[in-house]
Amino acid sequence: MFDAMPMWRASHQMPARAGRSGVGRGEAACGSGSDEARRPRHEPKGTGSALLLAALARENLQQAWKRVRANKGVAGVDGLDIDQTAAQLRTAWPAIREQLLSGAYRPSPVRRVAIPKPEGGERELGIPTVTDRLIQQALLQVLQPILDPTFSEHSYGFRPGRSAHGAVCAATMKVRTQRQSG
Repeated sequence: MFDAMPMWRASHQMPARAGRSGVGRGEAACGSGSDEARRPRHEPKGTGSALLLAALARENLQQAWKRVRANKGVAGVDGLDIDQTAAQLRTAWPAIREQLLSGAYRPSPVRRVAIPKPEGGERELGIPTVTDRLIQQALLQVLQPILDPTFSEHSYGFRPGRSAHGAVCAATMKVRTQRQSG
């Protein structure tokens, strides 16, 4: 018989292992749900606020816009392409900026597109709105120089100047080196 608890209150848990707490394998500690994704954070001016202000600085946004434009992406769910978004942002940006600073901004849903695979079948692709891509790029430009140096030299996923091909080459080189020394 099902519990009377509504489905939105149910939480997924991984099975516990003997002698270990459930934390550390992709699961948050009990009671850690803070609802921060739905509520603005009211923190004193600190590092997070300074980083957000740096991301929203005019020069950073101009560089982010150049990158978004250079990628020549298509419209998201709002139907606005790059030029249409540029026109819309001339009047809407102050309100969007205020929402970002207050923690009230919510990205639009992504547009889903099915891309055919060479072997047959399809792959789902999510396309954010141009506005959301601008915001993501602006944040990336501020956070990446801070966070990237903290990653392992052996980390290749989604890093500038690195690729899956580079990871395969590094692994192959390591195997060759171990065979020669052993």
